[in-house]
Amino acid sequence: MKTKIMELDVDFIGEQTSLSNEESKAISEYFQLKKKSAQKRKMSLTKKENSAK
Repeated sequence: MKTKIMELDVDFIGEQTSLSNEESKAISEYFQLKKKSAQKRKMSLTKKENSAK
């Protein structure tokens, strides 16, 4: 079977310079928010499961 997507052989995507402090902080804040939202979603699911019992 023929693949539809061509696989690229790359080491870097985007610039090859290090991140600035602002960029690093923005990425850190993004992942913290994602982690908090995942925890909230997990807690709401367990509450629903406990109330169903």
